[in-house]
Amino acid sequence: MNELYTKFHQLRSNISDLAYTHAVLNWDMEIYMPKGGSDFRSQQISTLAGLVHDLSTSNEMGDLLAKLAKDDTLNAIERRNVQESVRLYERERKLDNDFVKRLSQAISQSYKAWMQARDKDDFKVFAPQLKEVFELSREKAARFGYQGHPYDALLDEYEPGMKTNTLDTVFSGVKSKLGAFINKIKDQEAPDQAILNADFPIQAQEALCKTIATGLGFDWNRGRLDISEHPFTTSFNPNDVRITTRYKENNLLESVWGVIHEVGHGLYEQGLPDSQYGLPAGEPVSLAIHESQSRLWENNVGKSFNFIDAYWDTFQNSFPEAFANKSSQSFFKAINKIEPNLIRTDSDEVTYHFHILLRYEIEKGLMEGSLDILDLEDIWNSKIKEYLGLDVPSPKLGVLQDIHWSHGSIGYFPTYSLGTFYAAQFYATAAKAIPDLDHQIHHKNFAPLLVWLRENIHRLGHQYDSEELCLKVSGEPLNYNYFDEYIHHKFGQVYKF
Repeated sequence: MNELYTKFHQLRSNISDLAYTHAVLNWDMEIYMPKGGSDFRSQQISTLAGLVHDLSTSNEMGDLLAKLAKDDTLNAIERRNVQESVRLYERERKLDNDFVKRLSQAISQSYKAWMQARDKDDFKVFAPQLKEVFELSREKAARFGYQGHPYDALLDEYEPGMKTNTLDTVFSGVKSKLGAFINKIKDQEAPDQAILNADFPIQAQEALCKTIATGLGFDWNRGRLDISEHPFTTSFNPNDVRITTRYKENNLLESVWGVIHEVGHGLYEQGLPDSQYGLPAGEPVSLAIHESQSRLWENNVGKSFNFIDAYWDTFQNSFPEAFANKSSQSFFKAINKIEPNLIRTDSDEVTYHFHILLRYEIEKGLMEGSLDILDLEDIWNSKIKEYLGLDVPSPKLGVLQDIHWSHGSIGYFPTYSLGTFYAAQFYATAAKAIPDLDHQIHHKNFAPLLVWLRENIHRLGHQYDSEELCLKVSGEPLNYNYFDEYIHHKFGQVYKF
């Protein structure tokens, strides 16, 4: 074993130990921490963030990377780990310890303000802290450097190599192709959603969610499910993966398909190679690839007729009053109705992308300075009206609905649409490799699909970037036509065209 590489791996592992401790504190802040603990928790998180940054950008790390970059004895995975670590090192060196601590503390205070604003349903409570987050984000972009748009520098944190001009093209397609598809749907008879208008006891929802998560392959010895204000997945290593959801007695879809979505994320994390802990090869490729895993399980699998029919007895046994004498076909159509919704996470899988479009346009405008935080609520409401034809009755149902900006996650939202398009392409490729995939899903046998994903995506970690991985898996770069074919086939069943 190369002594220098062993030392490098150990240093990266130490950094990950601190980073995941930081993540545990964030997870606890959203799940269990009493409200009064927020100030000291912000301080603790800020301290850890500073330590992680110091180690990640230390001279020791730089010296090791400089020597390893010239080492021709490394194998392919080791070379990739070094190359990706050099990229991250050079980027993070552009942020000093003081900036990292300021940003971390601002984010912690921003999250607290977001929670208070949601409680009061008043955007003005959140606006000052959000303004600070965007000011620091612009400073971060300037420190990183960029050739085109300042937003490019932040996109690179979530989707390495992605540029604003590429996203402009992607979302131009969303406006034109998806807009035309939605207009086509408007002319068809809409599914009856009366079957969803019932009470679904939370205890029964919890049991159903756990049953489905188990069936999909989520390993409870290496994961857990909790309740949070905003559903999310976090991982501290492949053997400790946390997913969350939220429950409402009158909304079964939010909990069940929210859990399926987070299970998709969780399965990816549980499938990463633990031998590469702390190294790029032990980490996800990007947020778009991460999202492809959650969207694949939530939509391509979980909202398919085969899945619904397979679990229909379970649904009926869980909620006998709501589903007695009802059919799996009527439920399948009901949950796949295309109808604009104020809430992104409750939206159907077609109009959903207009939610991402408006957030992308807002983030881009705030980063370039053409939009102002003080006008954000009005801008949001105007875009919702333009794209979805809806009026926003309150900030909680509008500009305050997402947690991302309070976390400082600027540049994150576009990965949701990219991930959905990757999901359609990956699922189509898996279906070719597993000819009876639909039959397997109809019989609750998800193992063949999970094994395929483990082999072709999960176990590879970040050995490839998104486009490289897509090419390796499917034989071609990201192709929107797979998503287009998928929605025409699926919603053709629902709307009979």
